[in-house]
Amino acid sequence: MITPDSAWGIVRRHTKSLPAIYLSLNKAHGLCLAETVCADRDMPPADRSAMDGYAVRASDIAHCPATLRLVGEVAAGSSAQPRVARDTCVRILTGANVPPGADTVVMIEDTQESGGIVTVMTSVKAGSNILRHGEDARRKDLLLTKGTMINSAQAGVCASVGKARVRVTDKPAVTVICVGQELREPGSRVRSHEIRNSNGPALCAALQEWGCGIITYLTLPDDLRSLTSEIRRALKRCDVLILAGGMSVGKYDFVRAAIESAGAAVRFHGVAMKPGKPTLYATASGNKHIFGLPGNPLSALTAFHEFALPCIRRMSGLAIKDCRPSFMLPLTSDMNSKGGRIRYVQGKIVWKKTGPQVDIVESQSSADLVSAGKADGTIVVSADATHLSAGSFIQFRPWRRIP
Repeated sequence: MITPDSAWGIVRRHTKSLPAIYLSLNKAHGLCLAETVCADRDMPPADRSAMDGYAVRASDIAHCPATLRLVGEVAAGSSAQPRVARDTCVRILTGANVPPGADTVVMIEDTQESGGIVTVMTSVKAGSNILRHGEDARRKDLLLTKGTMINSAQAGVCASVGKARVRVTDKPAVTVICVGQELREPGSRVRSHEIRNSNGPALCAALQEWGCGIITYLTLPDDLRSLTSEIRRALKRCDVLILAGGMSVGKYDFVRAAIESAGAAVRFHGVAMKPGKPTLYATASGNKHIFGLPGNPLSALTAFHEFALPCIRRMSGLAIKDCRPSFMLPLTSDMNSKGGRIRYVQGKIVWKKTGPQVDIVESQSSADLVSAGKADGTIVVSADATHLSAGSFIQFRPWRRIP
């Protein structure tokens, strides 16, 4: 068996981003840039007022109260340029270009205006309340790198440099197949020897949270011929195939054989991790990826977040460093571990006065989905760790967006 990091290294080496497409900016939310974005002009392109008030010469208000004659107005978007001379001022609105002759903006709250005369009640330093020409960026400065996901701020940056259309990487189509004669759909009646299929809805929800648009989901019995046939069909219509169940070496565990019969190449099968040991990864021609996840729900979700989701993120064009995110956070209590292989322990973020920490969520087994429902992700415990004290900083792998 290989380590989780080695397994991810294999996945990473075989994964390529999907082809880039052009989309209008308002349809690109959640997708990753397949190009860099640079400033098309200085930002801001001129000195601008940071608030409503009056554009003045600082020397004229060195001693207050000071009276100034109002000689004009500049609103945001106006091309007017009334000159500010000695003992005069111009009314200015937030975002407007500072008129020639002025070097300071006085807030309207610090003034009184009557009959064309403005009284400045409080002195301010020269240059106050002005956004300087080019202070945010200069023309041709790099603003966003390739692989950056477009969320609200990034969309704003693209709009500010005139990019109504952006070159982005689309997200892969995914098929989820849950394998097991004992599986029944959530709405079905179940007998004591049957179980409701929780892996399918859980994996589909995780994919939807990432924003995968095309997800096909089905459940199949433990049958080599039907599995092989369905894997072949799935590889024609999707980029990533995720199978849950049938990954061990039991009499009815046919998934690996079906994957190989369908013409895919197995890159690894078995990872030194707990839970998730039977995890499999295979590839097929055309940048197709197959993940075989254990059937136990906690194992399936752990392996999905460690390998399958990072692969999907990479195919979506996300920068490598962001595909498998983790944080270093302190534990709230002591933790013991048997060591021997890397463990993934359920954890919940709690907010203390000193910042976020991680609570251990006790789990009974790799089938304990209840514990996963209480957790925000997993604590990664190294293979040689046997005891971690409260306050120790640990690697935490989030499974959802943390508020």
